[in-house]
Amino acid sequence: MLILSHYQTEIILQARKEGKTNVTTSTDLGLHLSNIRLANNACLLPGDIALPWSVLEHINENENSCFIIEHGEAHPIRVESQISGRIYTLMPTEKAPTMLISGIPMHRIKDTNPYRDTLEKIRTLTPVRGKVLDTATGLGYTAIEAAKTAQLVITIEIDPAVIEIARHNPWSHALFNNPHIQQIIGDSFDEIEHFDPESFDCIVHDPPTIQLAGDLFSSAYYKQAYRILKRNGRMFHYIADPDSKIGQRLSGGITQRLHQAGFTRIIPKPKAFGIVAYK
Repeated sequence: MLILSHYQTEIILQARKEGKTNVTTSTDLGLHLSNIRLANNACLLPGDIALPWSVLEHINENENSCFIIEHGEAHPIRVESQISGRIYTLMPTEKAPTMLISGIPMHRIKDTNPYRDTLEKIRTLTPVRGKVLDTATGLGYTAIEAAKTAQLVITIEIDPAVIEIARHNPWSHALFNNPHIQQIIGDSFDEIEHFDPESFDCIVHDPPTIQLAGDLFSSAYYKQAYRILKRNGRMFHYIADPDSKIGQRLSGGITQRLHQAGFTRIIPKPKAFGIVAYK
């Protein structure tokens, strides 16, 4: 797949303006570099795929979309959910892309990027070993990072449309070819009941907002999380910016419900915008 965003087209168009005939940039959103040849009517991508300059300019004008290149045309990586009706869009950043859910980024992108955001969450659970549950797959970054050290990562995603976006994201490839990652399509609230007691060493709980998935912030869900964790197991729970009004408002209620579920020690992790609950 050839995937471009405005980060790459800016480089190509600037090289054309300077009269260059070749330029080096990425055709997979920054993972690798390729040589691009610049001709009068088009730029020539790897595989001698000619992309007209008008198409490059169109991509360059759309800063919130990544585009897959097929047959000399550019198509935004965008899917409408058959479950919720929401529009999911792959949005570029300077590093790993994020996903817009009806225009709202699913990762932190202010003063950080989705890859660094993921690393901060995983670091709260170091060492990540044994069996890990990722309660909301998204683009798969959490599962991919956890699988670098864990024996098995089970990751749950409620919406097949999200997985379709991930399949077109070069940064998500390991989600589909790493044998240490097992995917489940289903509602995390229901699926968590199917796991055996004390079967996970760690849980990464990074749900959608409470407005979109309130049941994943409920006492019933936290009790199931406690049940499936091994003794001394840990759960990272993303909340929000601890200095924000919503973060402060949510934190107290979440902490109270986690204590009620049985978690005895809860440690704030402000750099990761969350907390870690210990069994």
